[in-house]
Amino acid sequence: MELNGSTVSFGRHESFPLRFGWIAKGLDALRKDLGIFTREDATVTLGVGKNMVSSIRYWLQAAQVVSRGGRNSLELRSTGEVAFGDAGDPYLEDEGTIWLLHWLLATNPAMATSIYWFFNHFHKVEFTTAEVVAALNDFVRQNISTRTAAATLKNDANLVLRMYSRTKANARLPLEDALDSPLATLSLQERLDTRTWRASPMDRDELPLGIFAFAVAELFGYVSANQLAVEQLMYSDKKHCAPGAVFRMTEDGLVCKLEALCSAFPGTLRMGRTAGVYQVYKLEELEPLEILKDYYARRHGQLAA
Repeated sequence: MELNGSTVSFGRHESFPLRFGWIAKGLDALRKDLGIFTREDATVTLGVGKNMVSSIRYWLQAAQVVSRGGRNSLELRSTGEVAFGDAGDPYLEDEGTIWLLHWLLATNPAMATSIYWFFNHFHKVEFTTAEVVAALNDFVRQNISTRTAAATLKNDANLVLRMYSRTKANARLPLEDALDSPLATLSLQERLDTRTWRASPMDRDELPLGIFAFAVAELFGYVSANQLAVEQLMYSDKKHCAPGAVFRMTEDGLVCKLEALCSAFPGTLRMGRTAGVYQVYKLEELEPLEILKDYYARRHGQLAA
Protein backbone atom coordinates (compact mmCIF):
# COMPACT_ATOMS: atom_id res chain seq x y z
CA MET A 1 0.00 0.00 0.00
CA GLU A 2 2.91 2.37 0.61
CA LEU A 3 4.52 4.07 -2.36
CA ASN A 4 8.20 3.25 -2.79
CA GLY A 5 9.71 5.73 -5.23
CA SER A 6 12.16 3.17 -6.57
CA THR A 7 9.75 0.22 -6.96
CA VAL A 8 7.17 1.14 -9.58
CA SER A 9 5.82 -0.22 -12.84
CA PHE A 10 4.69 1.53 -16.01
CA GLY A 11 3.82 0.25 -19.46
CA ARG A 12 3.98 -3.46 -18.73
CA HIS A 13 0.36 -4.10 -19.78
CA GLU A 14 1.32 -4.01 -23.49
CA SER A 15 -1.51 -1.45 -23.94
CA PHE A 16 -4.16 -4.12 -23.22
CA PRO A 17 -6.69 -3.41 -20.45
CA LEU A 18 -7.57 -6.31 -18.16
CA ARG A 19 -10.35 -8.34 -19.78
CA PHE A 20 -13.09 -10.68 -18.66
CA GLY A 21 -11.78 -14.23 -18.63
CA TRP A 22 -8.09 -13.38 -18.39
CA ILE A 23 -7.75 -14.15 -14.68
CA ALA A 24 -9.51 -17.50 -15.07
CA LYS A 25 -7.42 -18.29 -18.17
CA GLY A 26 -4.17 -17.39 -16.44
CA LEU A 27 -4.94 -19.24 -13.21
CA ASP A 28 -6.04 -22.35 -15.05
CA ALA A 29 -2.78 -22.40 -17.00
CA LEU A 30 -0.69 -21.77 -13.89
CA ARG A 31 -2.29 -24.62 -11.96
CA LYS A 32 -1.06 -26.95 -14.68
CA ASP A 33 2.36 -25.35 -15.11
CA LEU A 34 3.76 -22.57 -12.89
CA GLY A 35 6.30 -21.74 -15.60
CA ILE A 36 3.77 -21.45 -18.42
CA PHE A 37 4.45 -17.76 -19.06
CA THR A 38 8.10 -18.42 -19.87
CA ARG A 39 7.42 -21.33 -22.22
CA GLU A 40 7.80 -21.02 -25.98
CA ASP A 41 4.35 -22.55 -26.51
CA ALA A 42 2.55 -20.18 -24.09
CA THR A 43 0.73 -18.55 -27.01
CA VAL A 44 -0.68 -21.92 -28.06
CA THR A 45 -1.62 -22.97 -24.52
CA LEU A 46 -3.32 -19.67 -23.70
CA GLY A 47 -4.75 -19.16 -27.18
CA VAL A 48 -3.62 -15.54 -27.47
CA GLY A 49 -0.81 -13.60 -29.14
CA LYS A 50 2.63 -13.06 -27.62
CA ASN A 51 1.88 -9.53 -26.39
CA MET A 52 -1.34 -10.72 -24.75
CA VAL A 53 0.58 -13.48 -22.95
CA SER A 54 2.79 -10.77 -21.43
CA SER A 55 -0.26 -8.67 -20.61
CA ILE A 56 -2.08 -11.52 -18.84
CA ARG A 57 1.08 -12.27 -16.84
CA TYR A 58 1.31 -8.62 -15.87
CA TRP A 59 -2.36 -8.25 -14.82
CA LEU A 60 -2.22 -11.38 -12.68
CA GLN A 61 0.65 -9.83 -10.72
CA ALA A 62 -0.83 -6.33 -10.65
CA ALA A 63 -4.09 -7.71 -9.26
CA GLN A 64 -2.13 -9.56 -6.54
CA VAL A 65 -3.49 -12.91 -7.72
CA VAL A 66 0.02 -14.32 -8.12
CA SER A 67 3.55 -13.39 -7.09
CA ARG A 68 6.96 -14.16 -8.50
CA GLY A 69 8.39 -17.54 -7.61
CA GLY A 70 11.74 -19.12 -8.26
CA ARG A 71 13.37 -19.29 -11.70
CA ASN A 72 11.08 -16.60 -13.09
CA SER A 73 7.94 -18.68 -12.46
CA LEU A 74 4.78 -17.46 -10.74
CA GLU A 75 3.12 -18.68 -7.55
CA LEU A 76 -0.55 -18.52 -6.67
CA ARG A 77 -1.36 -16.22 -3.75
CA SER A 78 -3.88 -17.18 -1.11
CA THR A 79 -6.04 -14.11 -1.71
CA GLY A 80 -6.18 -14.81 -5.41
CA GLU A 81 -6.98 -18.49 -4.91
CA VAL A 82 -9.84 -17.75 -2.49
CA ALA A 83 -11.39 -15.01 -4.60
CA PHE A 84 -10.66 -16.20 -8.12
CA GLY A 85 -10.23 -19.96 -7.67
CA ASP A 86 -12.86 -22.61 -8.30
CA ALA A 87 -14.50 -21.96 -4.91
CA GLY A 88 -14.47 -18.23 -5.55
CA ASP A 89 -15.55 -16.36 -8.67
CA PRO A 90 -12.98 -16.95 -11.45
CA TYR A 91 -15.20 -15.59 -14.23
CA LEU A 92 -16.10 -12.37 -12.38
CA GLU A 93 -19.82 -13.10 -12.42
CA ASP A 94 -20.34 -11.34 -9.08
CA GLU A 95 -19.84 -7.57 -9.09
CA GLY A 96 -18.34 -7.88 -5.62
CA THR A 97 -15.39 -9.72 -7.13
CA ILE A 98 -14.82 -6.81 -9.51
CA TRP A 99 -14.85 -4.38 -6.58
CA LEU A 100 -12.28 -6.61 -4.90
CA LEU A 101 -10.21 -6.72 -8.07
CA HIS A 102 -10.26 -2.92 -8.18
CA TRP A 103 -9.11 -2.69 -4.55
CA LEU A 104 -6.24 -5.12 -5.18
CA LEU A 105 -5.07 -3.12 -8.20
CA ALA A 106 -5.41 0.32 -6.63
CA THR A 107 -3.48 -0.74 -3.52
CA ASN A 108 -0.51 -2.12 -5.45
CA PRO A 109 1.75 0.87 -6.17
CA ALA A 110 4.68 -1.36 -7.08
CA MET A 111 2.93 -3.14 -9.96
CA ALA A 112 -0.09 -0.97 -10.84
CA THR A 113 1.46 2.43 -10.20
CA SER A 114 -0.79 4.47 -12.51
CA ILE A 115 -4.01 2.93 -11.15
CA TYR A 116 -2.73 3.44 -7.59
CA TRP A 117 -1.97 7.08 -8.35
CA PHE A 118 -5.26 7.80 -10.09
CA PHE A 119 -7.48 6.54 -7.28
CA ASN A 120 -5.37 7.56 -4.29
CA HIS A 121 -3.84 10.87 -5.36
CA PHE A 122 -5.81 12.36 -8.26
CA HIS A 123 -8.87 14.08 -6.83
CA LYS A 124 -10.40 16.18 -9.61
CA VAL A 125 -14.04 15.36 -10.26
CA GLU A 126 -14.16 16.59 -13.85
CA PHE A 127 -11.05 16.59 -15.99
CA THR A 128 -9.60 16.21 -19.46
CA THR A 129 -7.27 13.54 -20.75
CA ALA A 130 -4.50 16.12 -21.00
CA GLU A 131 -4.95 17.07 -17.33
CA VAL A 132 -4.61 13.44 -16.25
CA VAL A 133 -1.45 12.99 -18.33
CA ALA A 134 0.07 16.19 -16.94
CA ALA A 135 -0.85 15.31 -13.34
CA LEU A 136 0.65 11.83 -13.65
CA ASN A 137 3.87 13.30 -15.04
CA ASP A 138 4.03 15.76 -12.12
CA PHE A 139 3.46 12.98 -9.59
CA VAL A 140 6.19 10.83 -11.10
CA ARG A 141 8.65 13.70 -11.28
CA GLN A 142 8.07 14.61 -7.61
CA ASN A 143 7.85 11.15 -6.04
CA ILE A 144 9.57 8.52 -8.18
CA SER A 145 13.31 8.14 -8.57
CA THR A 146 13.37 6.04 -11.73
CA ARG A 147 13.00 7.82 -15.06
CA THR A 148 10.01 6.96 -17.24
CA ALA A 149 9.44 8.13 -20.80
CA ALA A 150 6.66 10.69 -21.26
CA ALA A 151 5.12 8.51 -23.98
CA THR A 152 4.89 5.57 -21.56
CA LEU A 153 3.14 7.69 -18.92
CA LYS A 154 0.72 9.05 -21.52
CA ASN A 155 -0.09 5.50 -22.59
CA ASP A 156 -0.65 4.47 -18.96
CA ALA A 157 -2.93 7.43 -18.29
CA ASN A 158 -5.01 6.69 -21.38
CA LEU A 159 -5.27 3.02 -20.44
CA VAL A 160 -6.57 3.81 -16.94
CA LEU A 161 -9.21 6.14 -18.37
CA ARG A 162 -10.26 3.58 -20.97
CA MET A 163 -10.25 0.61 -18.60
CA TYR A 164 -12.58 2.23 -16.06
CA SER A 165 -15.08 3.68 -18.55
CA ARG A 166 -17.77 2.06 -20.65
CA THR A 167 -17.18 2.23 -24.38
CA LYS A 168 -19.78 4.12 -26.37
CA ALA A 169 -21.03 2.51 -29.55
CA ASN A 170 -18.94 3.57 -32.52
CA ALA A 171 -18.92 1.74 -35.84
CA ARG A 172 -15.41 3.03 -36.58
CA LEU A 173 -13.95 1.69 -33.33
CA PRO A 174 -11.82 -1.47 -33.76
CA LEU A 175 -13.32 -4.55 -32.11
CA GLU A 176 -10.32 -4.89 -29.76
CA ASP A 177 -10.92 -1.37 -28.42
CA ALA A 178 -14.66 -1.90 -28.06
CA LEU A 179 -14.23 -4.70 -25.50
CA ASP A 180 -14.89 -3.21 -22.08
CA SER A 181 -12.80 -4.21 -19.09
CA PRO A 182 -14.76 -5.66 -16.14
CA LEU A 183 -13.66 -2.59 -14.17
CA ALA A 184 -15.80 -0.40 -16.42
CA THR A 185 -18.92 -1.95 -14.84
CA LEU A 186 -18.18 -0.27 -11.50
CA SER A 187 -19.12 3.21 -12.79
CA LEU A 188 -16.20 4.81 -10.98
CA GLN A 189 -15.92 7.30 -13.83
CA GLU A 190 -17.67 8.20 -17.05
CA ARG A 191 -16.67 9.73 -20.35
CA LEU A 192 -18.49 12.98 -21.06
CA ASP A 193 -17.08 13.60 -24.54
CA THR A 194 -13.96 12.83 -26.54
CA ARG A 195 -11.71 14.72 -24.13
CA THR A 196 -13.59 15.13 -20.86
CA TRP A 197 -14.26 12.71 -18.01
CA ARG A 198 -16.04 12.72 -14.66
CA ALA A 199 -15.27 10.69 -11.53
CA SER A 200 -17.79 11.75 -8.89
CA PRO A 201 -17.67 10.46 -5.30
CA MET A 202 -20.83 8.48 -4.51
CA ASP A 203 -22.31 6.68 -1.51
CA ARG A 204 -21.57 3.31 -3.15
CA ASP A 205 -24.53 1.42 -1.71
CA GLU A 206 -23.81 -1.25 -4.32
CA LEU A 207 -20.38 -2.02 -2.83
CA PRO A 208 -20.84 -5.34 -0.96
CA LEU A 209 -20.20 -5.08 2.77
CA GLY A 210 -17.97 -8.18 2.68
CA ILE A 211 -15.60 -6.62 0.14
CA PHE A 212 -15.58 -3.34 2.07
CA ALA A 213 -14.80 -5.34 5.23
CA PHE A 214 -11.85 -6.98 3.47
CA ALA A 215 -10.46 -3.55 2.52
CA VAL A 216 -10.84 -2.21 6.07
CA ALA A 217 -9.24 -5.35 7.53
CA GLU A 218 -6.30 -5.02 5.13
CA LEU A 219 -5.79 -1.40 6.17
CA PHE A 220 -5.88 -2.30 9.87
CA GLY A 221 -3.28 -4.98 9.24
CA TYR A 222 -1.09 -2.74 7.13
CA VAL A 223 -0.87 0.11 9.65
CA SER A 224 -0.58 -2.35 12.57
CA ALA A 225 -3.03 -0.38 14.69
CA ASN A 226 -6.14 -1.13 16.71
CA GLN A 227 -7.87 2.09 15.80
CA LEU A 228 -8.26 4.17 12.67
CA ALA A 229 -9.63 7.68 12.38
CA VAL A 230 -12.46 7.99 9.89
CA GLU A 231 -10.23 10.46 8.07
CA GLN A 232 -7.60 7.72 7.58
CA LEU A 233 -10.28 5.51 6.07
CA MET A 234 -11.44 8.31 3.80
CA TYR A 235 -8.24 9.87 2.48
CA SER A 236 -5.09 8.17 1.18
CA ASP A 237 -1.55 9.41 1.63
CA LYS A 238 1.82 8.08 0.47
CA LYS A 239 1.94 5.63 3.38
CA HIS A 240 -1.47 3.99 3.02
CA CYS A 241 -4.45 3.58 0.72
CA ALA A 242 -7.92 4.45 2.00
CA PRO A 243 -11.17 2.67 1.08
CA GLY A 244 -12.95 6.01 0.77
CA ALA A 245 -10.49 7.16 -1.90
CA VAL A 246 -10.11 3.86 -3.75
CA PHE A 247 -13.86 3.30 -3.95
CA ARG A 248 -14.54 7.00 -4.72
CA MET A 249 -16.95 7.35 -1.78
CA THR A 250 -18.61 10.37 -0.22
CA GLU A 251 -17.87 10.96 3.46
CA ASP A 252 -21.49 10.21 4.35
CA GLY A 253 -21.38 7.02 2.31
CA LEU A 254 -18.19 5.91 4.06
CA VAL A 255 -19.62 6.57 7.53
CA CYS A 256 -22.82 4.67 6.69
CA LYS A 257 -20.78 1.73 5.44
CA LEU A 258 -18.60 1.79 8.56
CA GLU A 259 -21.67 1.79 10.79
CA ALA A 260 -23.05 -1.21 8.90
CA LEU A 261 -19.68 -2.91 9.23
CA CYS A 262 -19.61 -2.43 13.01
CA SER A 263 -23.12 -3.88 13.21
CA ALA A 264 -22.03 -6.89 11.15
CA PHE A 265 -18.98 -7.48 13.36
CA PRO A 266 -20.23 -6.82 16.91
CA GLY A 267 -17.52 -7.34 19.48
CA THR A 268 -14.87 -6.98 16.78
CA LEU A 269 -15.37 -3.42 15.49
CA ARG A 270 -16.80 -0.36 17.19
CA MET A 271 -17.16 3.29 16.21
CA GLY A 272 -16.59 6.00 18.78
CA ARG A 273 -15.37 9.52 19.28
CA THR A 274 -12.12 10.47 21.00
CA ALA A 275 -11.14 14.12 21.46
CA GLY A 276 -13.71 15.10 18.84
CA VAL A 277 -12.35 12.65 16.23
CA TYR A 278 -14.46 9.74 15.01
CA GLN A 279 -12.55 6.47 15.19
CA VAL A 280 -13.11 2.84 14.28
CA TYR A 281 -11.73 0.53 16.98
CA LYS A 282 -10.63 -3.04 16.34
CA LEU A 283 -11.45 -5.02 19.48
CA GLU A 284 -10.48 -8.44 18.13
CA GLU A 285 -8.37 -9.68 15.22
CA LEU A 286 -9.91 -9.17 11.81
CA GLU A 287 -8.38 -11.53 9.25
CA PRO A 288 -8.86 -10.36 5.63
CA LEU A 289 -8.54 -13.87 4.15
CA GLU A 290 -11.22 -15.26 6.49
CA ILE A 291 -13.53 -12.42 5.49
CA LEU A 292 -13.06 -13.37 1.84
CA LYS A 293 -13.66 -17.05 2.54
CA ASP A 294 -16.90 -16.18 4.32
CA TYR A 295 -17.99 -13.86 1.50
CA TYR A 296 -17.57 -16.53 -1.17
CA ALA A 297 -19.02 -19.28 1.02
CA ARG A 298 -22.14 -17.15 1.40
CA ARG A 299 -22.16 -16.40 -2.32
CA HIS A 300 -22.01 -20.08 -3.23
CA GLY A 301 -24.66 -20.83 -0.63
CA GLN A 302 -26.99 -18.28 -2.24
CA LEU A 303 -26.34 -19.73 -5.70
CA ALA A 304 -27.13 -23.23 -4.44
CA ALA A 305 -30.35 -22.16 -2.70
